[in-house]
Amino acid sequence: MKKFALVWAVLGLLAAPVQAEPLEGVEYLQLGRRLPVETGDKIEVREIFWYGCPHCYNLETPLARWLKTLPKNAKFIRTPGATWASTWEPHARSYYAFEAMGLVDKLHLAMFAAIHAQNRPLIDENSIAFFVAEKGVDEKAFRNYYNSFAVGAKVKAAKNFSEQGGIKSVPTLVVDGLYVTTGTMSGTHDDMMKVVDFLIKKAAAQRKPPAKTG
Repeated sequence: MKKFALVWAVLGLLAAPVQAEPLEGVEYLQLGRRLPVETGDKIEVREIFWYGCPHCYNLETPLARWLKTLPKNAKFIRTPGATWASTWEPHARSYYAFEAMGLVDKLHLAMFAAIHAQNRPLIDENSIAFFVAEKGVDEKAFRNYYNSFAVGAKVKAAKNFSEQGGIKSVPTLVVDGLYVTTGTMSGTHDDMMKVVDFLIKKAAAQRKPPAKTG
């Protein structure tokens, strides 16, 4: 009986489906040219998001879990989408103002929650400034950063990045300026992060110089 049990166990393992690698053109795309990266020797993982996007909001929890396991050879960067609609630029300016003030941890998820959980129409400078003041942030300081040249330059760079990459939806994750995946392509948000793990390894292998022969 033990012998039969062992045979069935082996057959069960053989019959188990093999997890295939993500497919190019299905779960991810390779860009025609590499976009600029900011992370030096580390593999850049860049999220393109918009505060008004419910899918971006829903990605936050899986993303936070994934960031706890971020490989040592990778670095995560957020980039607000600022290309497609008039309401996107105020959100992009807000994110970069949060960043400049050192308040991303305090305000990033709170902004998402205010829009999607509390249905607040945070669509322009005034409504967003009122929101950050509620959170105990100096409203005048926020407005100064929001309208600053430095923040404007970052918004312009964010627009250029999306345009150069042909990025037309959010959330989108760009790995090492070369590979792109979206929630629509990869399935669930957890699957999206698994695709990113695969792409980090792929990008790292591509960076290695070819082995010398002879």
